[in-house]
Amino acid sequence: MRLSGPSQYGPVFKNGTHTGGGGLTVLFVKNSVGHPRLGLAIAKKHIKFATGRNKIKRIIRASFQARQSQLGSVDVVVLSRKEITKRSAAQLQSTLDKHWQTVITQWEK
Repeated sequence: MRLSGPSQYGPVFKNGTHTGGGGLTVLFVKNSVGHPRLGLAIAKKHIKFATGRNKIKRIIRASFQARQSQLGSVDVVVLSRKEITKRSAAQLQSTLDKHWQTVITQWEK
């Protein structure tokens, strides 16, 4: 359920649709694998300590796992932005729910 390596991240960055806000940018593109896959790019530039980056990654993964049955065959990459440091875990979860809903509605088109 994960993207691994440049060969899998490349098409998402090159051809992906994006949605942004709340300190995150979500890129997504349809895949032919048959299930959703997640990639994370949480910048050290924005969150200096590994514990903070790992906490954000855990929140994103848990949110993805809760919604993966609704997402369909899509590759998703979640990028951090500078504003992410101002978000609490609850705000981050709320933001992710909005992003997942956008991915789901775009997928159905």
